[in-house]
Amino acid sequence: MLNVAIVGASGYTGLELIRILHCHPEVAVTCLTSEQSAGKRISDVFPTLRERCDLMLENLEPIRVAEKADVIFTALPHKAAMEVVPTFMKLGKTVIDLSADYRLSDPKVYGAWYEEHLNPANLKKAVYGLPEIRRARIKGARLVANPGCYPTSIILGLAPLLKKGVIDPHSIIADSASGVSGAGRSAKVDSLYCEVNEGFKAYGVGGAHRHTPEIEQELSLLAGFELKITFTPHLAPMDRGILSTMYATPTKEVTTEKLVALYKGFYAGEPFVRVLPQGSLPSTAFVRGGNFCDIAPLVDSRTGRVIVVSAIDNLVKGASGQAVQNMNIACGFPETLGLEGLAIFP
Repeated sequence: MLNVAIVGASGYTGLELIRILHCHPEVAVTCLTSEQSAGKRISDVFPTLRERCDLMLENLEPIRVAEKADVIFTALPHKAAMEVVPTFMKLGKTVIDLSADYRLSDPKVYGAWYEEHLNPANLKKAVYGLPEIRRARIKGARLVANPGCYPTSIILGLAPLLKKGVIDPHSIIADSASGVSGAGRSAKVDSLYCEVNEGFKAYGVGGAHRHTPEIEQELSLLAGFELKITFTPHLAPMDRGILSTMYATPTKEVTTEKLVALYKGFYAGEPFVRVLPQGSLPSTAFVRGGNFCDIAPLVDSRTGRVIVVSAIDNLVKGASGQAVQNMNIACGFPETLGLEGLAIFP
């Protein structure tokens, strides 16, 4: 039995980790931390956990946490994670980091979008945890940088096209809409019910969103050269889910039928990527609560452009579910263990 700690357990991603790991047959959650709710039981913070997980939330003391766990999930904001991850690494623990602190391989790029990186040495050890692309490197890794939610939906949506040279990489445009849970659980005016309900808005427009360099880093690796994209995120009046629509100019003549065949071949055997049949389109309603990424590629016959639509649950495949998937791979468990649950509908 693997002992697991969740650092930053009182946020939405922390709750999803507990929900998923509760059904994992090889894992025991032994430590939960929260700076704001230390001294309370997690079931008092999240009543959905009553009589299923009643652990007491603790203050974050890295050495004490490490004494209780073999694997540590760090569900912390950027900067807060890199302040404690080095200690966990020195103590021989496996870390799955859900922050942005280890996703960007170049500390200068991280500094330009966030702030000066406090732990650049571990950037070289970190593996970007998108299993469908990096599975071989994740196996046995001790520091996995769990991808962001928007990047997951966009990279999985575009990977087959870039690997096979089907599109002009410089022509990519990505529009994504996320549920409000993507903003976290802390109180913010922009996330208040009256600010969000009955509204739909763009934000981080003009290449300003911090997921932009992460998306470009991974798409550049797939394309084989550095590229930039136009990425516009939107806030949708729903609790969870991300729907991404990507547009690009093809480099050769393609049809929707050929694209669907390409995607089915590329993702053959992938347990959590579902390529939809021609004529079907993804919906966030059909991935809610599941670790799936639904994808539909097609050709706009009028303009000739390639369009790809993808849908994920931002808290599951976009965060905690993918983190558990990465833990399974890194620790040698079957990849789907604890993640077999179907999406919830309606």
